[in-house]
Amino acid sequence: MKFNVPDMTCGHCVSTVTKTVKALDAAAEVKADLAAKTVTVETTAPAAAVSRALDDAGYPNTAA
Repeated sequence: MKFNVPDMTCGHCVSTVTKTVKALDAAAEVKADLAAKTVTVETTAPAAAVSRALDDAGYPNTAA
């Protein structure tokens, strides 16, 4: 699944987004593209749960 995360602007943001997803699923693979402001996630967690967790962490997002 892929998300557009327009408020992701720095390395700290990437770290926070990654930790947020891994809190849902420790085995998740998270690839953040800071230049494109996208996050690609491979997880067994539902997309809605990942999106909600990112929102709750302060990173509003949309499906890419």
